[in-house]
Amino acid sequence: MAKLPVESEKIIAQFGPSLNFPSREPLECRDEPDKVVETHCCFCGMQCGIKLLAKNNKVVGFEPWMEFPFNEGRLCPKGVLRYMQNNHTDRLTSPIKNTPGVGFVPISWEEAMDNIISEIKRIQSQYGNDAFSMLSGVSLTNEKSYMIGKFARTALKTKNLDYNGRLCMVSAGAGNKKAFGLDRSSNNYQDLEKAEVIIVTGANVSETFPTLTHWIWKARDNGAKLIVVDPRVIPLARTADIHLDIRPGTDSALFGAILNYMIRHDMVDHDFIDYFTSGFEDAKDAVKDYTLEWAEEITGAKKEKIEEAAKLWGKASTSFLLHARGIEHHTKGVENVLSCINIVLASGRIGKPYCGYGTITGQGNGQGGREHGHKCDQLPGNRDIENPEHRKYISKVWGIEESELPGKGLSAYEIIEAIHRGEIKGLISICFNPLVSLPNSNYVREALEKLEFYIGIDFFLSETLRHANIVLPGSLHEEEEGTVTTAEGRVVRIRKAVDPPKNARTDTEIILEIAKRLGAGDKFSFSSSEDIFNELRVASKGGTADYYGITYEKIEKNMGVFWPCPELDHPGTPRLWEDKKFRTPDGKAHFNPVKYHSSMDPVDDEYPVILTTGRVVSQYLSGSQTRRIGKLVQQYAEPLLEIHPKLAAQFGIRQNEEVVVTTKRGSAIFPANIVETIREDTVFVPYHWPGKKSVNQLTSGHLDPISKIPEFKVSACSLQPTGKIVEVNKFSETYKSS
Repeated sequence: MAKLPVESEKIIAQFGPSLNFPSREPLECRDEPDKVVETHCCFCGMQCGIKLLAKNNKVVGFEPWMEFPFNEGRLCPKGVLRYMQNNHTDRLTSPIKNTPGVGFVPISWEEAMDNIISEIKRIQSQYGNDAFSMLSGVSLTNEKSYMIGKFARTALKTKNLDYNGRLCMVSAGAGNKKAFGLDRSSNNYQDLEKAEVIIVTGANVSETFPTLTHWIWKARDNGAKLIVVDPRVIPLARTADIHLDIRPGTDSALFGAILNYMIRHDMVDHDFIDYFTSGFEDAKDAVKDYTLEWAEEITGAKKEKIEEAAKLWGKASTSFLLHARGIEHHTKGVENVLSCINIVLASGRIGKPYCGYGTITGQGNGQGGREHGHKCDQLPGNRDIENPEHRKYISKVWGIEESELPGKGLSAYEIIEAIHRGEIKGLISICFNPLVSLPNSNYVREALEKLEFYIGIDFFLSETLRHANIVLPGSLHEEEEGTVTTAEGRVVRIRKAVDPPKNARTDTEIILEIAKRLGAGDKFSFSSSEDIFNELRVASKGGTADYYGITYEKIEKNMGVFWPCPELDHPGTPRLWEDKKFRTPDGKAHFNPVKYHSSMDPVDDEYPVILTTGRVVSQYLSGSQTRRIGKLVQQYAEPLLEIHPKLAAQFGIRQNEEVVVTTKRGSAIFPANIVETIREDTVFVPYHWPGKKSVNQLTSGHLDPISKIPEFKVSACSLQPTGKIVEVNKFSETYKSS
């Protein structure tokens, strides 16, 4: 292999990660790969196109996929390094069994399957079918999401199935259905480029969805005005025209006041409202007293800035509103979403070029994964499991009687509560790490310890799976064929690059084998992922998420197809609502009245500070994957407590000092990172770490009554400095000084 010049060595060592080099040596200095596979990143909902390089059945690097239309070769730090997990030494390669006094020991697939089937049958015979539950993840492909929904209901025969999208998109989904009758962002993100005004609320785009930032910068280059709503001066807010630093949990007050201002100053589209919407008068009445002065008192943002934002939005001719978990992780998350939709509908700027509304999907297949059936209340095609016609149709597709199809089950956190009550005794999980992801993690741990039998399917031994009885080694993103649906609603192909290593199997093989052994093999006679997708197409036909006209061939020919796509000759739908035919019963978009009310965990004398949570650029979800990639860990090695200098001074907290943060759930210790880029009444801790470093020890199990999403974004807390100064990583110091 050719040796690099000394100067090249120095440049790559210093700047390699930022230059997106796939390894320490440029491609021309490496052995040629066996194959180059065009696929997609395994992380966030952008699902950026990427080319994986494979050699000797290992992913050894990547190349940019310049032709893929969304990211055009751009990748974030996670995307650049995502290939490195493929060869990690922690990879599970054999079934393992948790043996008392010994720990996990390898066992054969036959022993594992015999034990699993025996315990499922024992528990269901003793306690009933619903005593065995399942938790799934939306990093899985559409095919696996569909198959798991079918598996839980026809093989496991339980109603208690839910997924980790419950922690992500469900408030947005519920709001979208109420307003539009369909749950998808209205436009592809290229429409951002010519929007005159963009509102980004509750979405740290530059760190959490970096490649999306490009389209916002394109708009800015064209003169767009940018309004950012966030309690922190996130990177995107640093160059925004207006930054509204609202108090966490006051989103609906802000957008209610903007709607009131638009109405009072005649900045609404009367023709659009009259002909294409319903419910406007009720929405108007709900915010009639929401003055700028009132909004300033509730939100903490200056009334002059709120007024300026309302004017920019109200007077624009094209606009786009984007939001993510910052407005959704609340006990009023659905209301927050609806308050955003109300100002979009009032403007009339939807269903038009460069005018849109979008929910930014957090997880890899957060969009497709919430459409095809592994939610507790949902059937494929985004159908309602309690709707008789929907049940009848899916039962026919699955070849069962409607009476055999279970009804609505418990949501993810409610399953944990049911384990505590003794109603659920067994659990299967796949691609879900609830001990890190769910709120009130000590309560979750206690639940896992109460289970009589727990089966985990994953490629790494997560913190949750350490409580499992049997763990089955599943597959990585690049080890199976399939599809995912991006945050834009574009269905794209995931292509297999390598086989699972050693004695590991694909997730699909594992689920099919368990279904067969449970006596449901006739319903799972799939020979390929494409077979599963073709059944999904039929199951989704006529639903609001209609994939019937999408095929593997069509996806590959067009680099993705936007749903709905109801027929084979249909081109797909990049921009919704151009025909103004909404999917609600009356065919109109619905305004919804939203009254502001406080969060479920308000501050008081004992807990006077607001704790909020979120992500950092180098980590993903529970960190099970990204915490195993060294360069990502180096960027942000541990969770830090972001705190404003004035609040730090009030509590006598110094830079890098460990601080005890206490809520009604318990206490945890984090080093202080004193920054001016956060509200004076709020502290922030990212949530990607387990155990004693987990901020979810402190968050509450309060749920939105509609979406059942937990209120991660508002927890009342107290702060106590320990006097101990600790070293923090270099990135944290850099971030502090920025």
